[in-house]
Amino acid sequence: MDAHPTEIQAFLGTYHPFDLLPAEALSQLCHELVVRDVAAGTVLMTPGDPVDTLYIVRSGAVETREPSGQLLARLSEGECFGVRAILRGGRAVNRSDAIEDSRLLLLPATRFHELCRAHPPFAYHFAAFDGGRLRDSLEGGADRTDQPLTQTVGSLLTRGPVTIDAAAPIRAAARKMRDERVSCLLVTRAEELVGIFTDRDLRNRVVAEEVPYDQPVESVMSRDPYRIDAQAFTFDALLLMSRHNIHHLPVVNRGAVVGCLTSSTVLESHATSPLLLARNIKGCTTPQELKAVVARVPELVCHLADSGATAFSIGRVVSTLTDGVTLRLIELAEEKLGPPPVPYVWLAAGSQGRQEQSALSDQDNCMFIHDDYREEEHGAYFKALATQVCDGLNVCGYVYCPGGMMAMTDQWRKPVAVWREYFRRWIEEPEPKALMLSCVFFDLRPIHGAAALFEGVHEYVVERSRKNRIFQAYMAGNALTHVPPLGFFRNFVLISGGEHNHTLDLKHNGSVPVIDIARVCALAAGAGAVGTQDRLAAAGAAKTLSADSVADLTDALEFINLLRLKHQVRAIRAGKPADNYLAPEELSSSEKGHLKNAFAAIKAIQASLALTYQLGRF
Repeated sequence: MDAHPTEIQAFLGTYHPFDLLPAEALSQLCHELVVRDVAAGTVLMTPGDPVDTLYIVRSGAVETREPSGQLLARLSEGECFGVRAILRGGRAVNRSDAIEDSRLLLLPATRFHELCRAHPPFAYHFAAFDGGRLRDSLEGGADRTDQPLTQTVGSLLTRGPVTIDAAAPIRAAARKMRDERVSCLLVTRAEELVGIFTDRDLRNRVVAEEVPYDQPVESVMSRDPYRIDAQAFTFDALLLMSRHNIHHLPVVNRGAVVGCLTSSTVLESHATSPLLLARNIKGCTTPQELKAVVARVPELVCHLADSGATAFSIGRVVSTLTDGVTLRLIELAEEKLGPPPVPYVWLAAGSQGRQEQSALSDQDNCMFIHDDYREEEHGAYFKALATQVCDGLNVCGYVYCPGGMMAMTDQWRKPVAVWREYFRRWIEEPEPKALMLSCVFFDLRPIHGAAALFEGVHEYVVERSRKNRIFQAYMAGNALTHVPPLGFFRNFVLISGGEHNHTLDLKHNGSVPVIDIARVCALAAGAGAVGTQDRLAAAGAAKTLSADSVADLTDALEFINLLRLKHQVRAIRAGKPADNYLAPEELSSSEKGHLKNAFAAIKAIQASLALTYQLGRF
């Protein structure tokens, strides 16, 4: 393949956002790019790797996955990766692998930032990758610098890193921990972080196993620990530590270790700390004990909102706690029933699957079981497990799904082959009920078990959806059924009569249209992302949505969800049930104006979607 700058310029000039660069700037850029050919199976980055390059796929294909292994995106010709890492401290969060022999174009991060500074339209496209593009109203909100959850991680450090060389003997490590009065050491090799050695490791891996004290510390350390950038917010640290149940989190700045964050440092003294709630969840032994912990989630939402956290971040934190409750109930069920007779995976669906919960909600979940499953032999076990977990969730306040979309329902607790057939039928025969089910079960995320059982089906679903234009058209039509309540003269169209008279439904007529648009456009792009913001970014990269549409929808969703949260916080503090029905009188003049702008943007993109799929509805 010719890699001449002229050929590269002709190639990049057809892809967004490089087509936004002036011809002279694009020409200069193409002389600076490095061409790299990689074989299928090459690991391009893993979580924690330093990233100082933007990668552009010239040919071939690359997959990006979460640390858990869940597929986020499959990138092809003209698409970029490494953006989020560059914009968030230069450390990879996810894993990227070449799945075909590929040719990549490498752009140094320093040059990328120069282009962003010099060409605002180019920068505007990439701002969505770090959540940087919110409306001025969002940027003008609460001052976050002094709020507990929005302090930077670096500001919490009280001392520098306490390190030890990987080759040092265990005896020296123990003495250093004693002398420095620390509960862990950061293990380095040539000043690079390679592991962590904690007092728990000393107890469980050394003393209990009678390992000789003259063995090198690297033989008993925890390798490749999770780490966080010093400029990250405290709630990012909370999320990471809660999700993975870790007590010590190394902190880095531009790749160098600058300290270690401990669980006791991060707001553990606060009753509303997500980390403390997660720890309490882990220690519960009955659904009733879990209920007492979950009862503090509304207070947590209030605290996070007061701290200036974004609606996106609050959704991630609350969903992580729901994951923890679900996982603990599964563990308790397996302790009672014994190990599963065949592998299975428990999956969250709906808002929990997307990690977008704002407060307690009904439960949506299901179970994929290995194809070795035999109803007469294994059915009673899995029915009992699913029933115990779903009943426990209901006790905790995650009420039963009114539509029965739960693992305790026989239809949603099936072998992989049955699930594959479900999805095939929904995609190829998209009647109204199939579309309704697609809106729930296309938003799945593994919580516990053999995630590989889901991954194969997920890849199948994404690929079949990408190729089926008729299914996409039906999904697009479904995305137009919820319309923002804005009249011809930009006046709000309020609910008339009933319990919610003279209010706006911010969920079904605000957030849901964005969620639905993101889902269909991501599926059309062949993207496996589940979260709405990630789906919007993937759709923008694949051009199934324009860069402006991605920006407008991202901003609109954040603003609407922030209003929902503020409304719910007011209700909670007044001792009322939290809901999604907002009276315009609760809004300031500027908030009303911004909300109308958000609704108008969504309606415009719905009209564009109708035109794309020739639906003739707008």
